[in-house]
Amino acid sequence: MPRGYKEMLAEANARIETVSPETAQEMLGRDDVLFVDLRDPREREREGMIPGAFSCPRGMLEFWIDPESPYHKTEFASGKRFVFFCAGGWRSALATATAKDMGLDKACHIDGGFGAWRKAGGAVEPPKG
Repeated sequence: MPRGYKEMLAEANARIETVSPETAQEMLGRDDVLFVDLRDPREREREGMIPGAFSCPRGMLEFWIDPESPYHKTEFASGKRFVFFCAGGWRSALATATAKDMGLDKACHIDGGFGAWRKAGGAVEPPKG
């Protein structure tokens, strides 16, 4: 029987670390932490960004993590702790599970995503333009 998104999210959330927006705010700016923004460019242009976040469209994640990929990004070989986020926490939960499967054991995601971050008073760079 096929699994739907609810089952996939439940499975991911059962095995990944989820941090509150407040805990994530405490991590912002640390040299050993990289925030990874999975939202698409239109979302970032419309809503702004977490300062210093690395932009990685969700569709490129697996290719950018894998060092054997011609699209590999060295940011994912940094050994840092990765804090993934999207708009509401669904894409980032699935992405965190994928990242862990690919060897990024120090990956976590923000509960409620960028929306919860902003609601909790987290720093936001305004949209450019």
